[in-house]
Amino acid sequence: MRGTIVRVPVLEANNTLGIGRFGWKNQHASLESFAADAFLNEMGITSVLQPTENTSSGNSVRNFDNVSDPEDDGGKVQAVTRFMRSTKAPPRDEKRLATEEGKAGAAIYIKIGCAECHIPQILTAPVGTVINGAFIVPPALGNKVFQPYGDFLLHDIGTGDGIVQNGGQVTRDKIRTAPLWGLRTRNRLMHDGESRTVLEAIMRHRGQATEVLQQFVALNDFDKWLLLTFLSCL
Repeated sequence: MRGTIVRVPVLEANNTLGIGRFGWKNQHASLESFAADAFLNEMGITSVLQPTENTSSGNSVRNFDNVSDPEDDGGKVQAVTRFMRSTKAPPRDEKRLATEEGKAGAAIYIKIGCAECHIPQILTAPVGTVINGAFIVPPALGNKVFQPYGDFLLHDIGTGDGIVQNGGQVTRDKIRTAPLWGLRTRNRLMHDGESRTVLEAIMRHRGQATEVLQQFVALNDFDKWLLLTFLSCL
């Protein structure tokens, strides 16, 4: 199963194209671009990367916004970006993963195909690599193996929202694979938050994930329990 790669403008690199990895539609290729987008569209704060104020249903808000644009000179966007780069997902429950149940569940996860999209581990780029023409991979981040349980690519699993962003019409019904790291800390799942349990989320998979869902449904109750036990360790 192959995910869809979309190349999107990196705002802080003069709109150089990079591979989208952030946002449910992979509409951004860097955390700084992602932060600038959130500043504008979630908080209404313009910045040097997103200097144009949004309208209100197509109408200018100039008469109600007396602060000159951009409202942020880039410093706050960069500070939020540094904060995001400094955080990490909750660690896995290594003690439970080391049990016979945890190991058996991990094997079933691989066997039925979950790992085709929810890739268990990825090796980061070498130290010194220039990403998107704007970010140099530091020693703290280079050549590191991490366990995101996701490929950060777009897939059609039957839950698409029909929204088109930077990826064009091909992404209309595709959603970025949600990384499963920190799964046990969440109580709202899938891109729309409509699933309250891991089992509910699994049963919603369709499209490219249909065969994997069929493999899951065919498991006996004990093997399903083993798989869910493994997932509860992430």
